[in-house]
Amino acid sequence: MKQLNVLGICGSTRKGNSEYLLDQAIQSAHEAAPDVVSCTSYSVRGKKFGPCVACGKCGENSGECIIKDDFQQLRDLWIDADVIIYSVPVYHMGMPGQLKCFIDRLGNSTFGRYKGLYESGFEKLPKLLKVVGSIAQGVHICSGQEHTLTELINHALLMQCIPVTGDMWQSYIGGGGWTSNDVDRNALKKQLEANQYDAQVAVQSSKDVGRRAVEIALMLRNGAAAMENELKKDASYKPFLDRVGDHS
Repeated sequence: MKQLNVLGICGSTRKGNSEYLLDQAIQSAHEAAPDVVSCTSYSVRGKKFGPCVACGKCGENSGECIIKDDFQQLRDLWIDADVIIYSVPVYHMGMPGQLKCFIDRLGNSTFGRYKGLYESGFEKLPKLLKVVGSIAQGVHICSGQEHTLTELINHALLMQCIPVTGDMWQSYIGGGGWTSNDVDRNALKKQLEANQYDAQVAVQSSKDVGRRAVEIALMLRNGAAAMENELKKDASYKPFLDRVGDHS
């Protein structure tokens, strides 16, 4: 069977708790189907992502952005992935600016990349049908985790992707955690080793998100195999069908 590509994106500017939770999710994703799943992790730490300047050139240049920085590398990884798992710290009740810059440019770039999917004269959004799982952690118990997860869910929907959650009750809209007001970059790892309950919940929710993302992605792949002839009649499914390719 063709490999299922899982891309984990850490949206933190430092090595620490968000990356730790992402590692838990990635490990769980791999364990869900070890013979099929191939995992790649990417961190925005040390990378440069300029903001979108709304020039519209990516719409004219098959999705290529005029700003040359680390965007292109992560974009290519994102396009090739079947599963995306974001793990981010909460910044000002939302995602960090570096990741937001990437997402802003990704949306315009992707729509430019697949420009020309027309039906009855109206342009259609490309149905990418990637599975997107999200994890957010903050230093406080009420510091914007749900707001941040909702931002990432909206991003998935706008990109014609499938947002997934973990299991009730730990991760009903995604994985969430807090470090009990400890700002140490290894707080969650230390708290888990000390058997602190809230750290256990954060880790379990992250693992649930990783596993569920792979399960849904495999269902989508099997569905594509069953409905391929029908889906080919709608050009907006072409990016998805091109990616899943040989289903055997």
